[in-house]
Amino acid sequence: MRHPRKALRASAVGAACAALLAGAALGAAPAAQAAPGQRTVAARAGGVEFTDIPGSGGITLKGNVFTPKGADGSRRYPLIVLPTSWAMPRLEYVAQARKLADAGYVVVSYTSRGFWLSGGKIETAGPADVADSAAVIDWALARTPADPARIGMAGVSYGAGISLLSAGHDKRIKAVVAMSGWADLIESIYGERTQHRQAAELLGGLGKLTGRPSEELQRILGNFLSSDLSKEQEMLEWGARRSPATYLDDINANGAAIMLGNAWGDSLFPPDQYAKFYERLTGPKRLELRPGDHATAEGTGLLGLPNDVWANGQRWFDRHLKGTDNGIDRERPVQLKSRTDGGYESYPDWASVDRTRRTLPLEGTRTIRTGVDSGANGGTALLSNTLDQFLKLPPMVSVPLLPRSYAAVWQSGPYASAQRVRGSVRLHTTLTSEKESGTAVAYLYDVGPLGLGKLVSHAPYTFRGKAPGRAFGVDLSLFATAYDVPAGHRLAVVVDSVDPLYIAHNSGGRLTFSSPAGDPSTLSVPVRD
Repeated sequence: MRHPRKALRASAVGAACAALLAGAALGAAPAAQAAPGQRTVAARAGGVEFTDIPGSGGITLKGNVFTPKGADGSRRYPLIVLPTSWAMPRLEYVAQARKLADAGYVVVSYTSRGFWLSGGKIETAGPADVADSAAVIDWALARTPADPARIGMAGVSYGAGISLLSAGHDKRIKAVVAMSGWADLIESIYGERTQHRQAAELLGGLGKLTGRPSEELQRILGNFLSSDLSKEQEMLEWGARRSPATYLDDINANGAAIMLGNAWGDSLFPPDQYAKFYERLTGPKRLELRPGDHATAEGTGLLGLPNDVWANGQRWFDRHLKGTDNGIDRERPVQLKSRTDGGYESYPDWASVDRTRRTLPLEGTRTIRTGVDSGANGGTALLSNTLDQFLKLPPMVSVPLLPRSYAAVWQSGPYASAQRVRGSVRLHTTLTSEKESGTAVAYLYDVGPLGLGKLVSHAPYTFRGKAPGRAFGVDLSLFATAYDVPAGHRLAVVVDSVDPLYIAHNSGGRLTFSSPAGDPSTLSVPVRD
């Protein structure tokens, strides 16, 4: 089956241009080169120093150092290391680094290896990237008034992943603030054995535009996008080596205080894998989830504007690196912000978020043809959930007009009171396919009186190796969310076989969804009373 690519290419080009423009607006990194280990100061202004930092394996990392005002070498300050995001230059964190330095921190930021003017190739948070973070810490302790007993790491996206991985390998790291990152790379972009096509192509395109992808990355990405399933095990092992969840025991043993922040609609790293990781952490921890898409929740902070994520991140460091009694450790550690009412809610743990559930029966049998987009979809990566964040405009569809030949549809009755959906909606059904493999995508909509459905959540599901014509059970968790369905509205479940966000594995045939008496199909909806 051929997949439509125009929307994908447009979003990829748009995201790439945005990243490049952001880099230009921040100012290109200095072109001066230095031999590894030598320092080149490109600018000094109010405690700011642009410098070369020796990375692992003999490469040079382009970095900058912010020191507190009045630092004269007579005392040491807590250190915060900031690896840059994917495709971003070393000036990404200037605004926040300056604020942290003004608050009494030594801050060292550096362009991750393989991007812009830093040496090496893009290793996708591999062992070399973890070794780079250790080398940067070594350099900072030798060249700045940093305190070896008070070291933290933070970052957005790629920087968040590197920070979490480093916390499992370097016992010197005492606190981490990981924003819009990943804990499980495979679950993030290959959950339910479905390739997240737009996410992978965006990352691959930006990597080529702003850096030098390693041969391994190019091979893995090529196999991923071409659906070369003979290479699936290699891909899984590659992803596991780059997943903080793989090193959970080491992270817990090292004891760093971990703060995680993400957005409900993150197109690259959905929030569920962060929540699962959070629950398994045993040290001091905090989880914050807000409306938005990848890196949009903390994006305004990178521009120096007021931002809750960065503000709480500084409070986290103040508590765990400075020992400041600011109360953050006494707050309920799970902090959620609804997509609809904008208010904050707090919980003692993630399990408490979706403890109360209501069941919606999915009765009857629905049969759909595969290979045609019904009109129901998860939107466009980076764009749709950003519109939801700022304009309350999630992807929408007219539910009555969905073609029933290509979309299975179930609806609840109108609710007498608002339904505050919190957590992961779970779909259970029985599926029969005419082919041995296929892909289905499930959507949950908030449907108003006129039939207009606003997307609440969705998730893809791919099966392989099934006997054609033989029914099998499907259990699928939709991406976690916080959404209020108004009184008088309905919930609608829609399942089709094509979504531009993903690579589908349908080769014709039909999918039949049934609800046997002994194993009825249901939708389990977590609600907050």
